[in-house]
Amino acid sequence: MRILVTGGTGFIGSHTVVRLIENGIDVTVFDNLYNSKITVLDKIEKITGVRPDFRLCDMTDRDSLEIIFKEAHFDAVIHFAGYKAVGESVEKPLMYYDNNITGTLNLLELMEKYNVKNLIFSSSATVYGIPDKCPIEESAPLFCLNPYGRTKLMIEEILRDLCIADKDFSAVLLRYFNPVGCHPSGLIAENPNGIPNNLMPRIIQAAKGEIPELKVFGDDYDTRDGTCIRDYIHVVDLADGHVAAVDYVIKNKGSIAVNLGTGNGFTVLELIKTFERVNGVKVPYSIAPRREGDSMESFADTRLAKKVFGWETKLSVEDMCRDAWKGALSYE
Repeated sequence: MRILVTGGTGFIGSHTVVRLIENGIDVTVFDNLYNSKITVLDKIEKITGVRPDFRLCDMTDRDSLEIIFKEAHFDAVIHFAGYKAVGESVEKPLMYYDNNITGTLNLLELMEKYNVKNLIFSSSATVYGIPDKCPIEESAPLFCLNPYGRTKLMIEEILRDLCIADKDFSAVLLRYFNPVGCHPSGLIAENPNGIPNNLMPRIIQAAKGEIPELKVFGDDYDTRDGTCIRDYIHVVDLADGHVAAVDYVIKNKGSIAVNLGTGNGFTVLELIKTFERVNGVKVPYSIAPRREGDSMESFADTRLAKKVFGWETKLSVEDMCRDAWKGALSYE
């Protein structure tokens, strides 16, 4: 089996490539390296003993993308590629719609042309907006608060329409919650170019003294300690969810949306305190006003993933914090 992984040198993509290779699957990666580094390929090879086939390519460059499909047949595509910074999407919406939507349309048109009928899409829990109840089921109302989230939801709708039009097409829409951690080797980790957008990289920056302190947005929510609750999932568990989805997408037709999370919620302060405890470091922080658009709590109902994939998470929040720190130190 050969799988094309778009955005395969990114944080989640690279971990998934490792797990695919370890499961005996041939992988071709393409990435434009907008938010990743080519050295990730060396680290994948060091972990697995296999260097994946790599193509430097941008999804919006249809001609270059088509060369990849001309040279090899793929049994499935795992589609990670896309811009993903919420704040940047608000500032540059046209860039996000062009890259994420136009790029995906190019990909899907070439899949149709070259008879590749199976797609696993990297969606997001952002499609739920501010949930009205938790845990969040896949049938919950869908509503997005920013252009990034809307691109995810639009692509979900495109894929649902495609599966209706083409009865042979299969699409799994994976709605992630909050990926953290890194490979236990410490070799591949969340190492974004520029200013990080997610909580864990900012915790790490504060712990390393790269920023004076971490800003915690709001401590007056109706939660255990007043800070927001989120569902944090170890990136290795998340990668295994993609491997499980490959088996499903090959054997089933039509579209299905599936949450990938732990089903447990941790507050921001609980994550900080766990990070300090397991790593023996201090994370200086201060309380800032709430951010507009932040929900009080968001965590997944994970029953469908267990039912259709036979998948559930294995790693704890302690594992996430320990591995994230190990990965951060490896980049020093």
